[in-house]
Amino acid sequence: MAFNHLPAGAHDAFGPLSRTPVTHSVPMANTHRPGRPTAPEDPRPTPGTVLDRLSRGPSRPARITHTEHLPPRAGRHAVWPDRIRTDVVAAIRAAGIEHPWEHQAAAAEHALDGESVVVATGTASGKSLAYLAPVLSALADGAEAPNGRGATALYLAPTKALAADQRRAVRALAAPLGNAVRPAVYDGDTPVEEREWVRQYANYVLTNPDMLHRGILPAHPRWSSFLRALRYVVIDECHTYRGIFGSHVAQVLRRLRRLCARYGSDPVFLLASATASDPAAAASRLTGVPVTEVADDASPRGEVVFALWEPPLLTELRGEKGAPVRRTATAETADLLTDLVVQGVRTVAFVRSRRGAELIAVIAQERLAEVDRSLPGRVAAYRGGYLPEERRALERALHSGELLGLAATTALELGVDVSGLDAVLITGYPGTRASLWQQAGRAGRAGQGALAVLIARDDPLDTYLVHHPEALFRQPVEATVLDPDNPYVLAPHLCAAAAEIPLTEADLPLFGPAAAELVTQLEGAKLLRRRATAWHWTRRERASDLTDIRGGGGRPVQIVEAATGRLLGTVDESAAHTAVHDGAVHLHQGRTYLVKQLDLEDSVALVEESSPPFSTTARDTTSISVLETETEIPWGPARLCFGSVEVTNQVVSYLRRKLITGEVLGEAKLDLPPRTLRTRAVWWTVTEDQLDEARINPEILGGALHAAEHASIGLLPLFATCDRWDIGGVSVPLHPDTLLPTVFVYDGHPGGAGFAERAFHTAHAWLTATRDAIASCECEAGCPSCIQSPKCGNGNDPLHKRGAIRLLTRLLAQAPPP
Repeated sequence: MAFNHLPAGAHDAFGPLSRTPVTHSVPMANTHRPGRPTAPEDPRPTPGTVLDRLSRGPSRPARITHTEHLPPRAGRHAVWPDRIRTDVVAAIRAAGIEHPWEHQAAAAEHALDGESVVVATGTASGKSLAYLAPVLSALADGAEAPNGRGATALYLAPTKALAADQRRAVRALAAPLGNAVRPAVYDGDTPVEEREWVRQYANYVLTNPDMLHRGILPAHPRWSSFLRALRYVVIDECHTYRGIFGSHVAQVLRRLRRLCARYGSDPVFLLASATASDPAAAASRLTGVPVTEVADDASPRGEVVFALWEPPLLTELRGEKGAPVRRTATAETADLLTDLVVQGVRTVAFVRSRRGAELIAVIAQERLAEVDRSLPGRVAAYRGGYLPEERRALERALHSGELLGLAATTALELGVDVSGLDAVLITGYPGTRASLWQQAGRAGRAGQGALAVLIARDDPLDTYLVHHPEALFRQPVEATVLDPDNPYVLAPHLCAAAAEIPLTEADLPLFGPAAAELVTQLEGAKLLRRRATAWHWTRRERASDLTDIRGGGGRPVQIVEAATGRLLGTVDESAAHTAVHDGAVHLHQGRTYLVKQLDLEDSVALVEESSPPFSTTARDTTSISVLETETEIPWGPARLCFGSVEVTNQVVSYLRRKLITGEVLGEAKLDLPPRTLRTRAVWWTVTEDQLDEARINPEILGGALHAAEHASIGLLPLFATCDRWDIGGVSVPLHPDTLLPTVFVYDGHPGGAGFAERAFHTAHAWLTATRDAIASCECEAGCPSCIQSPKCGNGNDPLHKRGAIRLLTRLLAQAPPP
């Protein structure tokens, strides 16, 4: 029997305005206003004092597993390169910034030399100004050109909100330059009547990769004057371009470079990233050009106190298979937000889901009303789906101190410059260290001291991190993983490129080593036709519609409100069976819906609004076969392998769980067709002798393998920039292809996303962390914090915690040194 685990389908400010180096611990900002409650003791508490107050009480002290104190850091000044125009330097000074930090000046110097550069420094370190100084200087030079529109620049952001926020910042900074800089947003929300003006007259166009893919590149003749003069391409928050999305964006950028070359331009790429491992290599893989990195952060930082917080086990409740239930991170965060607001501490609580953000805000408001009726109005939720004016109003209220608490999704992580925060609560590990520090960096952005608290979810990775703080504070930020050569990613972009301008042999190296073979296959499939020396697109439909760069391909399933016919949104075809099956709970803009019918033939899910007291989790069965073993490493008699596999999966039922406690209320059967996926996987085998040495008998073998599989999937995001929902797994006591007990972990995207390959190369550290995570959990026989999975196709049965520990210990004992 196989046991399976199925995948689901800031910018910062220009820099602190105060340029006084921080050389000592700064107390937290006083956020109290006339008529508002004040802190019971010191009105200007330090981060340590605030944390001490949070941990008071009979049960709370044990919840803090570690406290990290990050000392303040003084800033290091430099001067702008003399090639930056004097009026641009004057505009920067008018914004309150007298001198740049060293990393800002260094990045500008590389840009002026025509070198692509990535600035990978911390939150609030002024990355935006590092690229804006050379860009504004070039645009102002171009405005003085006697003929033509002068130099142009393109700005790419992962979200529309970030592009809009950046436009406001650029307009404010460039105001003294008059009409020399003409920024404009061009995305799906841009009115039709404005688009022609943007194409013809804007010299700083702000957009996103989706609009570049579908709107700009296919219409390149209408953008010819802009592309001909393109001097710089700015890629903000480039660490977000990872996995399948990053792989697609890499090919979109290659198409852009190809068109620029046809129009006679060769733009310099300027990238901004949160702190990352080897940012130059990641940026080069993304853009396809050599990139220089600037990663020595010279900006000042106030004292940061960072606490790791583990909610307690609830002994009176039992979850799946009788496992103990841990208090939810959502409920714990709501309590902490309440306490912080009562203390007058300006706080943002980050949570992954929109529903979670709303729930935390509502719980905090209810509890604050019991303390003071004026306090509930000082807490709100902030998430995607709000109107732009609603988001701006919330940002202003938080900045002014009118709001003391905000429960926010990652919509606030990127693109919003909110200074003056005192504390950040992070509800569950956000998936990468880069995102963790990005969120934590929202506090203390004006140079004052800051408190950050990571509240662990009931999840193996979160459990591991709160008990192994060195994995957060003593390890470099993970490498960004993407695979532009994935044929499922590359093929539609070759078609799109041929539709833009016919493809020639000379173009193929630009798209990577797999392009030549793929073009032949596309020609055989009659998607491309060779005429003379080039391949042409043969269809009437737009080639750019062949793929959704944020999804895994296939026709998206439309989510339609049955009573009104209103389209609520879409879900990737690959995720529809698990996300919008009959009976599934679907969340949209804070509202809850129940799926009445999933029509696979017409790709429609009919839903009706409801408020069920439960969530749903799909159950499935999975089998896996090895297509090709590309690499194999002996671990003693065991084998660690990487290669191509075919996964066959069928969703067979779903569970209903209570919202707050996670208790299982029941299971319902489903009748859905099987699906196949060709992807990449890492797998390891063990021998009978190793099983004997680990005291693993046949009765517990399946449970030990299954538990090790679950935990290893939960820990992989620590080593590859993925989410556990991006990957799947299968464990088999006797696999027909290996003829041995085998555990597979595979990418949940056609052709792979690079995560399994990363797992193969970091296997020793990854599986060591997996063993340690299981061993450090305080439960007796296994729980969601260690070996149970929220998406297990077998209902978390069988699982054997102690067997998994012994098995992994034996496997690692004979592994080659890392």
